[in-house]
Amino acid sequence: MPPTAEELSLLDTDTVLGRAAERLAGKYTGVFNAETIERVVHESYVALYRTASIQRHLPALAEHFAGDRLAALAHAKGAIVSPVPQVLFLCVANAGRSQMAAALLAHHAAGTVAVRSAGSHPAADVETPVAAAMAELGLDLNQAYPKPLTDDVVRAADVVVTMGCGDACPVLPGKRYHDWAIDDPAGRSPAEVRRIRDDIDTRVRALLAELVDQHAGAIA
Repeated sequence: MPPTAEELSLLDTDTVLGRAAERLAGKYTGVFNAETIERVVHESYVALYRTASIQRHLPALAEHFAGDRLAALAHAKGAIVSPVPQVLFLCVANAGRSQMAAALLAHHAAGTVAVRSAGSHPAADVETPVAAAMAELGLDLNQAYPKPLTDDVVRAADVVVTMGCGDACPVLPGKRYHDWAIDDPAGRSPAEVRRIRDDIDTRVRALLAELVDQHAGAIA
């Protein structure tokens, strides 16, 4: 009996994910074995599949997500030492506040800070008004996507900034935590989203200045 369309689609996905795992294995030779990388790639695909609004791009997103998770895991294990502070922004959906904070910090830091974001219950996509408000500043969120919270990214972070995720955000020893009381932009008017964006930007700039001062002191 010939394979069904569903079986062919699954086979195609498995093939694409297998190739993604091979590419990541080449990048992390001597850090992770092939089985670990393959597991992380498939776990990442499944995690994104549960909430993504469009499935056809998921294998590519899964490779990106898996690569970021592996980098975080390598850093947490001490296999790779990052010369810059690692900051993680957490909210519930990873569709608004944490996406804006991550994009703003990455922009202002210009490579002097490693930035990640995640959500305790990720949404299907980044909120359109949020992307529009960021585009007004010249920051493109078209390639951004909500990511589920994973243990590896928390363990890799030096600083964890929470925004409204409450008890769902894990607390681990040895991390610096900031809890920012920021309104959720979901369902807000464009003017309100801009106000929230500007509030986050002010906080991000202050955090960056603090991190730069501490990093300079550590080097000295």
